[in-house]
Amino acid sequence: MEEHKKKKNRKVHLILICWLAFFCIFVLLLLYKPHGFKCGASIEGRQVSPYLTHILYPQLYNGAQSEEPFETTVLQEGINDIIARFNWPIQNNGIEYLTPQVFFRPGRIVLVGTVIGGRVKLLVTIVGRPAIDKDGFLNLNVVKVKIGAVNITVPAKIIAERIYKYHLDTTDVDTNNIKTKIAWSLVNNEPFEPIFSINSKKIRLKRVDITNGELKLHFVPVF
Repeated sequence: MEEHKKKKNRKVHLILICWLAFFCIFVLLLLYKPHGFKCGASIEGRQVSPYLTHILYPQLYNGAQSEEPFETTVLQEGINDIIARFNWPIQNNGIEYLTPQVFFRPGRIVLVGTVIGGRVKLLVTIVGRPAIDKDGFLNLNVVKVKIGAVNITVPAKIIAERIYKYHLDTTDVDTNNIKTKIAWSLVNNEPFEPIFSINSKKIRLKRVDITNGELKLHFVPVF
């Protein structure tokens, strides 16, 4: 009887040790950051990015005015310069969001940002694979969401979808607005017609090519 009780106690202790080890490993994975990773730095002054005003927008404007097919190359460092000029850090409900960074990798766009809650600092990674389908619709295809090294894609999408639907139900939102369509595509992988207006001219995105450090966008005019 005594021996049986000892075996039972050893089994309980072993289970507790396993659960404790699992919990410790899970916490370490949540807190994981790649070696050498540094948070993006915000740019003081909040002035509009010269990359946006002097390079990117003129390319889009001139291409749209030509009423001919054209191609625009978006540079990774240029996008990060635009992002860094927003009003970072952003605080909401006790959560602080530091300046995120965008990385262009072959076939995918990676957004990496740091979130601080209390004394806990977590690295959030979102991976998208934008693609144009056979009908000419664009899907931003968010394929992975991670906190540290923990994949939370499924629960993150469920939560984001519920929050966004609540926002649509409680706010006067134009569902035909291109910004709304982009947001819904990010939340629910919903394809949308990629037609954009540039100073009264309309252009359609026909192809997306992503290589290391570069995003190439191919447009055609819409008459």
